[in-house]
Amino acid sequence: QVQLQESGPGLVKPSQTLFLTCTVSGASGPTAFYYWAWIRQPPGKGLEWMGVISYTGSTYYNPSLKSRTSIHRDTSKNQITLQLISVTPEDTAVYYCAKTKTLILGATDKNQYDYWGQGTQVTDSS
Repeated sequence: QVQLQESGPGLVKPSQTLFLTCTVSGASGPTAFYYWAWIRQPPGKGLEWMGVISYTGSTYYNPSLKSRTSIHRDTSKNQITLQLISVTPEDTAVYYCAKTKTLILGATDKNQYDYWGQGTQVTDSS
């Protein structure tokens, strides 16, 4: 059974860079034929797709976040990472990583993913 576990600092100061990690465990790791996405949900708002990385390492980003977002993978550690620069209060959200066999840019419906992590809360300390 594949499991995804997000981890991060929890609290981040304005203008700092946020680093989150998604650790994959189970039958398949990042090298399998999957796509790995980051999605977030600000308090009281809907899910927002941030970006995705493919099994080849190709990345696709939400245009509204592209200038601040970077997704990478570390196959040796079975991890997917998210970097978000210049954090503002609007970046306060629960951040999720998810895994899918089918690339659908912008997908935020959990049914469009094969696996979905439990999420990690990130709060701007301002």
